Amino acid sequence: MKTIFVNEKDAVRKWYVIDAAGKPLGRVAAKAAAMLRGKNKITYTPNQEMGDYIVIVNAEKVAVSGSKAANKMYYHHTGYVGGLKSYTFEKKIERHPDAPLMLAIKGMLPKGPLGRKLLKNVKVYAGTAHPHAAQNPIPLEV
Repeated sequence: MKTIFVNEKDAVRKWYVIDAAGKPLGRVAAKAAAMLRGKNKITYTPNQEMGDYIVIVNAEKVAVSGSKAANKMYYHHTGYVGGLKSYTFEKKIERHPDAPLMLAIKGMLPKGPLGRKLLKNVKVYAGTAHPHAAQNPIPLEV
């Protein structure tokens, strides 16, 4: 059996759209992270950018179970002494509707240059409209 090596420039990359309305946050993030890595392809290579482009719409309507909406915390440090800021899921989604989903996907991608490169291939939008209609994204069920 021979290992398949495909040049990143020659890789066939498709566009997919995921509707996150009413879907669990973790399920949407896990599906998006796997597609971004390219784990659905036979040419998957862990150290190369072989994945597809993902467009996620209705990020503000993503679901969390139980009391996570009130208890799940997000932390941010300003860089100053005593500058640790904390936000609940409710506050975070109210202020930045795409942030919880982006943070979940970021946590599921590899750390380092490859992960930062892959994170640029996901586009998250709060509403139903997105400017990527020209790419003819394929609807993807989660």
